[in-house]
Amino acid sequence: MKKIAVVSDSFKGSISSGEICAIVAEEAGRFFPACEVIGLPVADGGEGTVDSFLECLDGEKITLSVSGPYFETIYAFYGKFGETAIIEMAAAAGLPLVGDEKDPLRTTTYGVGELMRHALEHGAKKIIVGLGGSATNDGGCGAAAAMGTRFFDKAGNEFIPVGGTLSKIAKIDNAETKRLLEGVAVIAMCDIDNPMHGLRGAAHIFAPQKGADEAMVEKLDRELVALDRAIVQSLGLEVASLPGAGAAGAMGAGVVAFFGAQLQPGIETVLDTVRFEERVQGADFVITGEGKLDSQSLRGKVVIGVARRAKAAGIPVVAVVGDVGDDIDEAYQQGVSAVFSTNHLAIPFSEAKKRSVKDYRLTIENLFRLLNTTQK
Repeated sequence: MKKIAVVSDSFKGSISSGEICAIVAEEAGRFFPACEVIGLPVADGGEGTVDSFLECLDGEKITLSVSGPYFETIYAFYGKFGETAIIEMAAAAGLPLVGDEKDPLRTTTYGVGELMRHALEHGAKKIIVGLGGSATNDGGCGAAAAMGTRFFDKAGNEFIPVGGTLSKIAKIDNAETKRLLEGVAVIAMCDIDNPMHGLRGAAHIFAPQKGADEAMVEKLDRELVALDRAIVQSLGLEVASLPGAGAAGAMGAGVVAFFGAQLQPGIETVLDTVRFEERVQGADFVITGEGKLDSQSLRGKVVIGVARRAKAAGIPVVAVVGDVGDDIDEAYQQGVSAVFSTNHLAIPFSEAKKRSVKDYRLTIENLFRLLNTTQK
């Protein structure tokens, strides 16, 4: 065994991508002392995305004061990698920031736009925004306002829309935003295909976890319909039906409408950015994984994204995951060679997560014992 590449997502709430890479490197050192282990921790755009990139690439974490979900002053961050800036929208507009005070009618993405603007003012020519973990439902209007887009009501008064005031928008002027982004590429990491509004849209599917009751969900959806109409009328763009438009409180729609962004699966963005093909070249196999491998994974999350790329490069893939669903046959067609679960005992997740590091190590140890036997 000469080279192993580890490209795994975290197991949410139990073990980080960095820990996974470290465990594989330690166990490989026991069984294959001369083996090179390439660790590429990855994340899907939510919390931990910037830190994952910082473990893979040379860069720095920039911390600054911005507006939080309720326009309060907070400290947030982004990653700077040369002329590329990587932003987790959750850093300025995430659910953990609101605690028990959840109200998507009032929360804003304004701080996300402030992070973007700071990155631009400090030389960014490419901005990657991770859409995930938001406490908002403002369609990205707050972020757009911080980036220079102006919103006016029927009386001609300028204001910053939030989830409950989108229907007040009578006119949108985003000339300043276009000027700021001239020559800049914006990519949004998005792993869902929900539309902007409707029964599968941002409000109906995701607002309840942000504190919305049934009546609020209906109002939020109507507000997004109104924003959709305003975008069509003022900007001449139809974004509501784009796959992923409903991501992060419809910020998926907003980043396209206001920033000209490209919506792209998170894992594809990650693999492009860390130069996956170049760094795994010559590997005997790739170890990947995520908390649960199921039908949702087959839509393009970490395991399948890695498997497709590795298959094209002719490299076998082993998926080490927490749980395994019954409907994963397609994973093998996409390039996964074998799947192993780390669950050694039939116990609830609340108990299993306490021993997740131990169980992951045991699984890797047994995998390497098998591989070591076959090489003798």
